[in-house]
Amino acid sequence: MNELNALFRKRIGIQEDVKLTFEKLDEILDKTAKTIPFENLSIMASHLSDIDKANIMNKVLVRNEGGLCYELNSALYFFLMENDFDVSLVRGVIYNQGWMTIGRTHVTILLDHEGQTYLIDTGFGGNLPLKPVPLNGETVVSRNGEFRIKKESTDHGDHILELKLKHKDRDWRIGYAFDSSQPVGNVAELNEVQTIIRENPQSPFNKHPLITRLTNSGNITLTDTSFTQWENGKVTKEEIDGTRFKELLKQHFDR
Repeated sequence: MNELNALFRKRIGIQEDVKLTFEKLDEILDKTAKTIPFENLSIMASHLSDIDKANIMNKVLVRNEGGLCYELNSALYFFLMENDFDVSLVRGVIYNQGWMTIGRTHVTILLDHEGQTYLIDTGFGGNLPLKPVPLNGETVVSRNGEFRIKKESTDHGDHILELKLKHKDRDWRIGYAFDSSQPVGNVAELNEVQTIIRENPQSPFNKHPLITRLTNSGNITLTDTSFTQWENGKVTKEEIDGTRFKELLKQHFDR
């Protein structure tokens, strides 16, 4: 077993001798979402490295940090490849009260299994499906909500992920569009994504620190001004200062 495979298993809590099958992906996605946070702290601190396999492994699996979509889904992509899954990375455009205008900066995973293609995403903040979502339109239900993919050609791709988060969304909403026909040829391509997210004035991730992960009963989100906890559908929000930020970062994210 190579180093990345062993380190990823250690980080999320899966034994080295467990053979990973398609049926195990639900567990892998759930454990990953609870263990590896979605965060922009390296962007805010300008501690950035080129996007390649070694640097992704070092950041996420050696230093035990989190990352943004292009880092988290790249790490999972490499892990799934090492375990003989047929996977590719693709890029998409986030929808947030309108399509984001900074280009295809969302990075996610497509997996082919027994003639069907599935979306797998561990880099979409608190909006994670926690299960493979088939591209055939079928609705997938997880403890985080309902998810489905609509085949629709737009300027942003050829499919759209729709979601209805548990306790949060009454109606279906658009998560992002992605293009299944243009896989990422080399992760070095994602340096462009990192540069846009770091430098573009309209990027949502270069202004304030953010770190979030799922929990057994909901999710937690920490910024420089607040700490928000969702627990079994109930939300509590605490306004914080810099000192409290550091305390909570250590307490809930071991950083």
